[in-house]
Amino acid sequence: MTRNKLIDFEIIGYFVGKITLGIGLIQVVPLVTALAYGEWDIFLNFVIGSSSSLICGNVLVMLCKSAKGKKLGWGHGMAVAALSWLLGMMLCAIPYYLCGNYLSFLDACFDVMSGFTTTGLVLIQDLDHVSNGVNMWRHILTYVGGQGMVVLALTFLVNGTNGAYKMYVGEAKDEQILPNVISTARVIWYISIVYLIVGSLALWINGMLIGLKPDRALLHGMWVFMAAWSTGGFAPQSQNIMYYHSLSYELLTVALFVIGSFNFALHYAVWTRKKAEIRKNIEIISMTITVIITTILVMLGLMKLNTYPDFISMCRMGIYQLISGHTTTGFMTLYAKQFYNEWGDIALLAMIIAMLIGGSACSTAGGFKGLRIGIIFKTFMQDVKRMIIPESMVQIEKFHHIRDITLEDRHTRSAMLIVILYVITFTIGTTAGVLSGYPFLSSAFESASVTGNVGLSIGITQASMPDMLKAVYIAIMWVARLEFMSVLALAAFIISEVKVKWAK
Repeated sequence: MTRNKLIDFEIIGYFVGKITLGIGLIQVVPLVTALAYGEWDIFLNFVIGSSSSLICGNVLVMLCKSAKGKKLGWGHGMAVAALSWLLGMMLCAIPYYLCGNYLSFLDACFDVMSGFTTTGLVLIQDLDHVSNGVNMWRHILTYVGGQGMVVLALTFLVNGTNGAYKMYVGEAKDEQILPNVISTARVIWYISIVYLIVGSLALWINGMLIGLKPDRALLHGMWVFMAAWSTGGFAPQSQNIMYYHSLSYELLTVALFVIGSFNFALHYAVWTRKKAEIRKNIEIISMTITVIITTILVMLGLMKLNTYPDFISMCRMGIYQLISGHTTTGFMTLYAKQFYNEWGDIALLAMIIAMLIGGSACSTAGGFKGLRIGIIFKTFMQDVKRMIIPESMVQIEKFHHIRDITLEDRHTRSAMLIVILYVITFTIGTTAGVLSGYPFLSSAFESASVTGNVGLSIGITQASMPDMLKAVYIAIMWVARLEFMSVLALAAFIISEVKVKWAK
């Protein structure tokens, strides 16, 4: 191996090690929770899990210490992001598997990736009797995953990294809120922690009002907030949000996951008194339009079948699921099989469209993103205008995203490329479902949920589904959450190494 190639490996290994150290440190939270509730076996599981991550991280950092201070190239940054998520999945699955609530290590890995990618699909067994320590870990995973593991490392473990922006972009974020990417990462976490305090407090009070004991209401409030803000869909009970049987709790979660699906740059703009961004931003406009269209389709589909007897039921069962799907949250107020047995083709088609569109760029949400849908629509309208205006007239199309931006071909190409990749991935997931023996529409629904990192299920995602389908879903969640580029960069890096070895 040449010195140049060795440096590439060392740079990637060094920063993957740093991120792995962060994974080990955050396991202190569920460890302390288990200790507080006297869950000694769970406490020991997290000691083992945390130690494994810290040892692995330290080994990587020490082996690759000569890379400290080296500048990251685009390939390095992308590979670090993609590889960190894979290694993190396997390490974080250790305490899951040891707790005894998973039938296999693959199932534990599935739930970790589902949490990290804020998808929210689960294979855990006997969720209603899971320990507080494990439940805390489930929701910490989705909360950290929403902000991003690279963002976590840049915030707390890395200072002044040369080329940090490349790692940041590798995690499907390209909004630089402040001039320095380290400062941007810290602003993202500051925003998230402030909302964590306010949102958990609101849900805690609501929980006590609907009859939960104070400590239980507090834990559930924290967990539900983490899942709502991260548009993650995990819940501490198997019945999800339906468990609470409360309209006020449902309305509060809607407010939280809608806010959570907004771009972090938009949050910062509003916090710095640029409130006009809420009505001017192309993502908000795009999302509002697609929510209205898909809501109308869902209501028409449900009304045609007379699925729900009154408007309140229609909102709590129908519109709640639609907004939960569109923001890629995955909270549910009905059973999975009700989608298949009661909703019909029109409503399910609207849900598939909504889940694939998703929320905002540089947010905790998944899907195509409203920004790309808005850019593609703007491009379409620009082409229509070109056909009806005189050829001599110069046409300049702009869109507003935190600032006025002139629409260029590169914006359209980038948006179309990602949308096409999402469609291809969705098709692969649907095909895998059909080949596993599930009906086409059910396979398409579940694939849209996995591809959009949503978490709504029509009943396919269970521990009894084929291991092949579990592996396919893990891969789809991973590549879709990272928006393909970093995974493709990692694949290109591996292929180039294989070619060099074959050439020798």
